[in-house]
Parts: sequence; C-alpha cells; structure tokens
Amino acid sequence: MRTARATAAAVTAVIGAGAAAVAAGRLASDAALKVPPGGPLPTEPRLTVHGTAAGQVSLTRDLAALRPGRHGLTGDGFHAVVGPVLAGASDSADTVVRRLEHVTYGTPEPGDRAWLTPNLYVGDPGTALGLDHTDLVIPGDLGPLPAWFVPGVRDTWVIAVHGLGTTREHTMNVMEFLHRHRFPVLALAYRGDPDAPRSPDGLHHLGETEWHDLDVALHHAVGAGARQVVLYGWSTGATMALRAAARSMAREHIAGLVLDSPVLSWDATLRALAAGRTPGVLLPLAVRAAQGRTGLYGDRGPGVLRPEHVTVPTRIFHGPDDTVAPWRFSRRLAAAHPNTVTLHTVRGAPHAAMWNADPHTYEEALRRFLTPLM
Repeated sequence: MRTARATAAAVTAVIGAGAAAVAAGRLASDAALKVPPGGPLPTEPRLTVHGTAAGQVSLTRDLAALRPGRHGLTGDGFHAVVGPVLAGASDSADTVVRRLEHVTYGTPEPGDRAWLTPNLYVGDPGTALGLDHTDLVIPGDLGPLPAWFVPGVRDTWVIAVHGLGTTREHTMNVMEFLHRHRFPVLALAYRGDPDAPRSPDGLHHLGETEWHDLDVALHHAVGAGARQVVLYGWSTGATMALRAAARSMAREHIAGLVLDSPVLSWDATLRALAAGRTPGVLLPLAVRAAQGRTGLYGDRGPGVLRPEHVTVPTRIFHGPDDTVAPWRFSRRLAAAHPNTVTLHTVRGAPHAAMWNADPHTYEEALRRFLTPLM
C-alpha cells in the first residue's frame, strides 16, 4: 500500500511539474507570438524622461539612449521625435541629452517612462506627410485588409509591409522618398493589425502565415495596373516578402525585394523575443510551446526558406546590433547569392531601425538599388 501511495505521489509530482513546465513555456512564448502592434518589443529597454528644455530631452543613460540618428520617443500618452545625442550638452553620469525635434502629441514629463521606436510619423500619409493618398480595403483570406495607396506615375509599384511591434505608420519613414521618385506606394495592414482581421489562433506567426495577406495585396496591385512590383518589408514584413517571392502565383511580377532587418531564422528570433521576458532555462520550453501552438517548426520545418528561392534583385539593410533578427543570417544569404543579393551594413541600429541610424546614406543606397527597376 505504501509503495502504491509513493508511486502515485511521484506520478502526481511529475505530472504537476510537467503541467507547470507547459504553462511556463506557453507564457514565455507569448512574448514572441503576441507582440502588440505599436508597442515596444520585449527587447526594448524602458527609459525615464529626466527633463526637457528648448530643443532638448534628457533620458536615462543606456545604450539605447545613445543610438545614432533619429527615432520616435513613445510613452503613455505622448509621441515625440528625437535627433542625435547633443555633444557638449549638460548631462550627468546617469543621463543622455538628445535633440528634441518636435512633440507629435502629448507632453513628455520628468519621470515618464518611454522607449525609442523606429516610427517617426503618426497618423496617415496625408496628416503626417501632406501626401495625397487613398484609403483602400483589400479583400483578404480572413477579411478586409486596410491599406494606404499613394499614387505615382511609374508602372513599378512598391508594396511596403511593416514588421514586429509596429504598424503601417512605420512605412511612412521612406514614403516621402518613394513618392519623390514617383513610385506608387501601397502600404498594407495585415492580420493582427488594428482594423485588420485576427489570425485564427490570435497569434503572430513571424511572417510564416501572414505572407498570404501580402500575396493578396500583390494581386491587387497587378490588377490595378502595376507592370511590376518591388516588395519592401521590415522585420517579419521582410519574411513575408521572401515568402511571396517564392510562393505567390503572381511572383513573375516581382521585380525586386528590399529587406530591412529580415527575420531569416524563426527559432533565433523567437528565442530573442522570449529572452526579453524569460529566464534562460525556459527558452527551450518557449520554443517548443510556440511550435505546438502555431504548428510551425521554424528552421527545421517543411516551409523553410531555401536560399535558391531568392532569384530577383534583393537589397538587404541590416547590421550587427540587431538583437532580434541576427545579422549573420543576412550575411549568409548575401554571400550565397552574390549576383542577386547585396547587403548594406548599418552599425549601431536596433531591429528594423536601419533607416533611422542614417537616413541620408540609407536612402542613397536605396536609390541606387531602385533605379534599374524604375
């Protein structure tokens, strides 16, 4: 009897531990599979606003606060645009002073918590940039997909697709540049975005299923008169572009790809996102939980992107300071395809913020890439 009770207790303990491990893995996987659009990534540190003055803002001294270039500064109830660190500005060992270019809405106050974001613009192309545009609704597999269309005279269209932690507002960083070069631009909201349908399981699949919405947008562009299309994606939007180029029935119309901070390793990115909120011991559980919840098995599954699928001219913007989508995978992809893939390396820039680090140099590299495709 005692042996039976001991065995039962041991089995119960194992089952309890197993259930706890499953629950912990599921919770950890939420950090990657439920990234809110427009919210900070789990890897993004929170900064404290220490004060503002004429054209200046003082922030917690952190590697993030020292990033080069121009960034959005977002907190509860406010958005601002900050420029470079101000050399010689009065700061302390605990603070960094950056140029405060303007406040979009709200007021950053001392003590407010904030984070840097690649989004410089808020609103739509009309209110933020003064560009004429049309609000479209494209019928998708799961429901209507909102999109902005900014007209241009060329018959080569650019379809712009945002990535993790952002919305289609992110695409406005380069929209003025594209409009200046007379490209029609279609900026898409896809499943999981505000005003777009949810995915059936309510989870983000890191581009592995979301690409179907980009495929719908591609067919829309071709049907609306685009002779050829450049797919321009950030982060998981870049993953979507790669999937569409490999699998879409309309892929013959894809003239080129622009990939900013592409997610090329499902496992590596999922681990990086989970690590932002999860003890290291739980990371394997987070990956397994994510696999079980999505039915996707990342770099080992049947849907893995093979290098030979990249057959059109491709420009990658990426750098070694991206902790979400490791740069080494972009280097490998470029090295494997020297005739079609070029890598523009940006140092000091976090995930999906390659333009922010140095907009002028970025746009010049982009211009050189797009010129033959005009």
